[in-house]
Amino acid sequence: MLSYLLAVLAACANATSSVLQRKANREVPRQENLSWKLVWSLIHEPVWFGGILAIIVGFLLQATALGNGQLATVEPILVLELPATLILASRVFGSRLHGREWACIAVMTAGLAGLLYSLSPSAGRSAREPWYVWVIGIAANLALAGVLVMLARRGPAGESGGRAGSSARQAALLGVAGGSVFGLTAALMKGMTATFSQGFGTLLSSWQLYGMIAAGVLGMFLVQSALNAGRLLAAQPGLTLSDPVVSILWGVMAFHEQAAAVVVLARSPLLSDESRQSRAQDCGAGAEPHPAQDVAAG
Repeated sequence: MLSYLLAVLAACANATSSVLQRKANREVPRQENLSWKLVWSLIHEPVWFGGILAIIVGFLLQATALGNGQLATVEPILVLELPATLILASRVFGSRLHGREWACIAVMTAGLAGLLYSLSPSAGRSAREPWYVWVIGIAANLALAGVLVMLARRGPAGESGGRAGSSARQAALLGVAGGSVFGLTAALMKGMTATFSQGFGTLLSSWQLYGMIAAGVLGMFLVQSALNAGRLLAAQPGLTLSDPVVSILWGVMAFHEQAAAVVVLARSPLLSDESRQSRAQDCGAGAEPHPAQDVAAG
């Protein structure tokens, strides 16, 4: 039960981070997308540091939850980050949620309950797989992220600055890439928590610790690019949903957690095509001040 509570709090912290980081990214030219210049520009935005602080808090809560629970149980709860982002963005961007957004939130919450029920994960064990299992898994994970980044580079963001360069497709692809790398980070974090039980010295000598740090930095870079490329509603669903899916795969492969089914809310209205300018089609559509438009327009 403690791991569930910690995971919910981590989801709320991550939602706070996403909204604050998107708020900061609105002030950064999109021609800096997928460039380290983007990070340099963001460090001049005070609100960005609030987002970083929030994600650090989320990271610590997630690590504690993984130390007390299973990867295939903890990670799906982080899907709550998406409705939490909607609610928080409605406050930060100065508007209110309408019936459609509340319906989306209710459906997503019910879907999460169904997901956890259908997963029925059994207890796993510490990752003692041969080194080549980890190498193959990490290589495949990074290859997936690399392909998504290559596809995303074809978008308009990064080619022309300003709002005209916004690309929902590019933001979505980079969001999925960042989420998949965060899924790898969660797997390494789980391995690290198992090592931590053997003492602090063992932890510092563990390769999972340094792999987790490297993956976390890469994931953060990809997320910044996703939030810079397009609106929050375009980037957030892929980021939120790819993380637990990849984490569950890692849980089954490296930690031998057994799952009966993996149900992702792929048909949620929150995944509607943001490249269409018809605001009424989106979950959270509305005028520019509308939250889900900067859940969206962020």
